[in-house]
Amino acid sequence: MPMLALSTLAFGFASALRAHEVQPTIGDLTVENGQAALVLRINLEAFLAGIDLDQVTDTNDAENAGDYDSLRAQPAAQIADLAPDLLPGWNGLPMLLVDGQAAELRSVGVVMPQDVNIELARVAEWTLQADVPDGAQKITLTWPEGAGAMVLRQQGVEAPFTGYLAGGETSPEIALAGGGAQTLWQAFGSYIPVGFDHILPQGLDHILFVLGLFFLSTHLAPLLWQVSAFTLAHTVTLALGALGLVTIPAAIVEPLIAASIVYVAVENIFSSGLNRWRPLVVFGFGLLHGLGFASVLGEFGLPEGQFVPALIGFNVGVELGQLTVIALAALVIWLAVRAASVARLETDQTAVRSYPVMFRAVSVTGSLVIAIIGLWWVIERVFL
Repeated sequence: MPMLALSTLAFGFASALRAHEVQPTIGDLTVENGQAALVLRINLEAFLAGIDLDQVTDTNDAENAGDYDSLRAQPAAQIADLAPDLLPGWNGLPMLLVDGQAAELRSVGVVMPQDVNIELARVAEWTLQADVPDGAQKITLTWPEGAGAMVLRQQGVEAPFTGYLAGGETSPEIALAGGGAQTLWQAFGSYIPVGFDHILPQGLDHILFVLGLFFLSTHLAPLLWQVSAFTLAHTVTLALGALGLVTIPAAIVEPLIAASIVYVAVENIFSSGLNRWRPLVVFGFGLLHGLGFASVLGEFGLPEGQFVPALIGFNVGVELGQLTVIALAALVIWLAVRAASVARLETDQTAVRSYPVMFRAVSVTGSLVIAIIGLWWVIERVFL
């Protein structure tokens, strides 16, 4: 493919994924003095536009992206005024059940951030309330279909419930008096999909980095050395970042992550094998990616009392996502080689011999595209 076509593809792909990445809604639930308060950290424009957040990872990819962009361009106060329009549909589910009876939510306040870059999502803090009868024991919350992911956190009680809901899911019954905290195994299991989702489908920068590791060589050993170094490194900084022991601003971490993508891709083009320094370099880049993972985990919040199993579960999910990326890449290349061999009427033995040559061609082409995307991200994250 000519350089011009590659560049056009790369810049178009990177630009399409830059602006409005979908983030989970965070819901803090408090019940006291006969009132249930649900405080949502939410992208109101995405909900008001009717975007199916279960199906897209970036609002630019939605069919009604134009509606979102139009709303995003409106003043914050106008979006705050429109927020209550969502409640009739939510109460119609109903979203909140107290001892099996519907509790009608009402809006009591919306705080919209000011002066947020138009290319970034504007996350509001929306406070909802509902009446709770005296003597109520349990509450459940149903998150609407198409609403994307939600992290629900009970507040103000001992051993609070913390859960992860996908669109259309209902929480288990939550004891208003507390005591509904997850077991260690439940916390571990519930954070695996959170980590996996951060790689597939949402972690494009991490996906490209892992593909950069994969494209170095057809041999298994180089891949194992690199993935092991990357895993060890991002596990360390993920834990330190989640504990708050290491904090580096995203304005520094994100450009460096993009630069790491460029480095591994460019080295793939000029090297056909693993040199002794590459695992150490990958380890260093893994430390950066771990800080990126930690920032995402910080948005969800780790449940107190289950910090370690939740952290391990998230990391396991990340690893499963990375292995899935590698497996899919290997399968696609293998199928391509097989298809080319059939087209040329080659024998299986000839096809096996031609695999390294074809892999090298795919590796150089793919690495070139990855390098261009990474370079664009460096420029965007530093200067734009």
